Amino acid sequence: MLVAHFNGSFAGWRSEARRLLLAGAEPHEVSWQAGETGADLLTELATEPPRISAAAPPRIPRELPELLETAARFRADDRWALLYRILWRVAHGDRTAMLAGDRDGNVLQRRIKSVHREAHHMHAFLRFRERTPEDGTPNFVAWHEPAHDILDMAAGHFAERLGRASWLIATPDAAALWDGAKMQILRPCPAELSQLARGAEDPGAELWLAYYGSTFNPARLNQDVLESNMPVRFWKDLPEGPLIPQLMSQARAGQQRLAQTASVGELTGKEVLIASDRAQPQRSSSTLLDNCRACTLWRDATCAVPGEGPNGARIMLIGDQPGDQEDLAGRPFIGTVGQVLQRALDHAKLSRDTLYLTHAVKHFKWQPGSGPLDRSSDRLGVAATQGEMEACRRWLVQELEQLAPRVIVALGKTALASLLKTYELPYMNMDDLLGRPFRHEELWVVVAPHPAAALNEDGGNQRFNELITALCQASQLAA
Repeated sequence: MLVAHFNGSFAGWRSEARRLLLAGAEPHEVSWQAGETGADLLTELATEPPRISAAAPPRIPRELPELLETAARFRADDRWALLYRILWRVAHGDRTAMLAGDRDGNVLQRRIKSVHREAHHMHAFLRFRERTPEDGTPNFVAWHEPAHDILDMAAGHFAERLGRASWLIATPDAAALWDGAKMQILRPCPAELSQLARGAEDPGAELWLAYYGSTFNPARLNQDVLESNMPVRFWKDLPEGPLIPQLMSQARAGQQRLAQTASVGELTGKEVLIASDRAQPQRSSSTLLDNCRACTLWRDATCAVPGEGPNGARIMLIGDQPGDQEDLAGRPFIGTVGQVLQRALDHAKLSRDTLYLTHAVKHFKWQPGSGPLDRSSDRLGVAATQGEMEACRRWLVQELEQLAPRVIVALGKTALASLLKTYELPYMNMDDLLGRPFRHEELWVVVAPHPAAALNEDGGNQRFNELITALCQASQLAA
């Protein structure tokens, strides 16, 4: 076994890995030791002739060093061994080692994703505390405990936003100092800077906690989503962190029920899903939807996604259910799917502002994906069941009654099944209905592929063209 000693940095590993590669050392022959000193590896390898000539260095793809450098920030016992194994394979012609479909490549890509996610967490959950500078100390200080080595990667974000103000970010392993003009990374973090950051008082904390507590809505509490979007490990370093468990406890003890009762009690008359007519397109009221418990989808969803559009809309577009991005934003047809729909609308010369867009099922149904950190960043949509469609159909019926459109565009099988109450569609083939508008309860129904179908590599272009055709037909029928 060959022991590779280096200083623990990516640059040190890269230099040592290059010498190993040129000396022909295979991955299973090398044991990596970071931050330690030892004998020169070339001395140990001197008796073995190089298997790859230094005169003909291996050809490495341009993007590989950047991928390896990002993955090197992921804290794991095997991080250096994994990087060298991938480097070895790529240098010997196996470029699949960089791809997510490969065993090593999958670990590489997952770690890169985790590193970027951790940098996002630093941007979102780091809190500066303002202080009066003394003896050249910074104006703002912050303490943060990242899961991976992302300080130098993420600190530039704050330099761009705080301008010439001086600041310090201290972590258990390093510190970032900004004097208003240049950045300095100190490894390890000096004890005095660690103490300065951890012991700083926040003069505005009381005002911030009062604001945070007053805006916390117990009726909208979803603990799983809250903890996945704001991981618990960051709470102890956030000003509002100690307040969150108290607010959650109050919600479980009855504040959630009381808040729901109050919101419903403020309504008058029968249940109203669509607000009063206005000149501009509007969103329908989501209060009653948020309180709907007819099925269990509400438990894991961020919020209900109501329909959106003007009361006078002649065309209603019905999708199957909200997606991940729609669930987080509370609006239908946004994100990637919304962009596809907008392109199709442009081709059909239709304006989104004149349409009413909604879903057959109002909550996002999902299962955890393969994301390594939290499910909110990697949630996979799952088709709604017949019971869930039946539970949600009253909202769709209410929209149809109050909007009274001339034409309905059913985007996908779930939307059509919910509209016609033929949930299993035993005799109906969607492709047979494309391009063939039919009448249903005095309304024209046009069947179209869901915009998400246009994103598939297999047949996506055909589905996009079918979507445009359906929208053109709906426009003609509504005229």
